[in-house]
Amino acid sequence: MRRLGFLLRPQWLALIVVVLAFAYLCFTVLAPWQLGKNTKTSRENSQIANSLQAEPVPLTDILPHQDSTSDDQWRRVTATGRYLPEGQVLARLRVIEGEPAFEVLTPFAVEGGPTILVDRGYVRPVEGSGVPAIDPPPTDTVSITARLRDSEAVATGKEPFRADGALQVYSINTGQVSQLTGTPLAGSYLQLVDNQPGGLGAIPLPHLDAGPFLSYGIQWIAFGIIAPIGLGYFMYAEIQQRRRERAAQAKKDAAGPKPAAELTPEEKLADRYGKRR
Repeated sequence: MRRLGFLLRPQWLALIVVVLAFAYLCFTVLAPWQLGKNTKTSRENSQIANSLQAEPVPLTDILPHQDSTSDDQWRRVTATGRYLPEGQVLARLRVIEGEPAFEVLTPFAVEGGPTILVDRGYVRPVEGSGVPAIDPPPTDTVSITARLRDSEAVATGKEPFRADGALQVYSINTGQVSQLTGTPLAGSYLQLVDNQPGGLGAIPLPHLDAGPFLSYGIQWIAFGIIAPIGLGYFMYAEIQQRRRERAAQAKKDAAGPKPAAELTPEEKLADRYGKRR
């Protein structure tokens, strides 16, 4: 145990703690974070691909009541009802095809079903971030086809506000919109497809790209494995070097006193870990 006493020195203890903490984070935080994003992206890609082939179904088959929930994101649905323009809000700071946009959100009362938030599409800002003139939705009863979408998380630290005569939010969260407008809304929302009553600029579907998340997750796992191995190598090299130094000292003591040149720190490091090439 005396031979491992150097590991109790502050610099070695600090190195061990840092390496073990890094490996722990790799396996418990960083790798699961990237692998979780890969799972979510793959699931969404599968839902989009399936929605392209499946025929639209009535919204009331999926969301029959106001408090109904659904896992059928991106599924195409049909609904008949009327828009409620008094509850309209704008989602700001959106990016559509690489350019800034507002998304126009209007509640829609479904006949025999829930009231659901409808993303009518996008409009481009004017004069920087100003709200442009927006065509109002139809006032009579209409039938629409749209894609079912999951509500987004509320953007933290960004409060809704009113400007240019429009209530503006930073995320499409039906609970927040319901609270702001006083209109009860279903948990999911609808995103209109092209050429629908009340539609504006159609929002394109996301690209079916799995992204780099799987490779990133595997890399973090590899880093979590390599870091302790590297620590073990340096510990082993230190032990071996100390063993050689003790053997040399014992040989020197047996041979009697003999003057020797003192090695510089650089020479000691080169002898211990190899010369830099």
